[in-house]
Amino acid sequence: MATKEAVLEILEKRFNGHMYRHKDVSFDYIKEKLSNEKLFKSVELMEQTGGEPDVLLYNGLLFFVDFSKETPKGRTSICYDKKARLERTKFPPATSAEEMASDMGIELLDEPMYHYIQSLEDFDLKTSSWLKTELDTRSRGGAIFGDKRYNRTFIYHNGADSYYGSRGFRGILFIGMFVIYD
Repeated sequence: MATKEAVLEILEKRFNGHMYRHKDVSFDYIKEKLSNEKLFKSVELMEQTGGEPDVLLYNGLLFFVDFSKETPKGRTSICYDKKARLERTKFPPATSAEEMASDMGIELLDEPMYHYIQSLEDFDLKTSSWLKTELDTRSRGGAIFGDKRYNRTFIYHNGADSYYGSRGFRGILFIGMFVIYD
């Protein structure tokens, strides 16, 4: 496991390399927020599982979001949630996207945020990512996921108990509000 200083160095380098994701935000401000051990631990787990987390400024709110080009490698071959995992009688996966996210202290990206990050860059060109699914869809046995093909973001459905080596999930973690004073 990397030291806290090593993780902060990785995060700072990524932060500085993608300023368009968080215009007007300084890394010193983010570093101060990361002094919260619970927040830091979640971001560290995002990094360890291949998420390549970076800061996103969205409508005055700051988040850490997984910006790996493909779905994070340490979070694949999982079904959508615990209910689906427990109901799967043949070859159930070890965990699910919702369980893993909860254990990490993060949430799954929802559909609007997935579309937004896809508008910034291209993600999931060879993989797909489970997305937070509305209760109505989930109550009918399904769950949604997204990917990008043919220069277009697609949102699909699948049985919540399905899992594939190329499907994982992207996480999001709220940091706080960000106000720019003139």
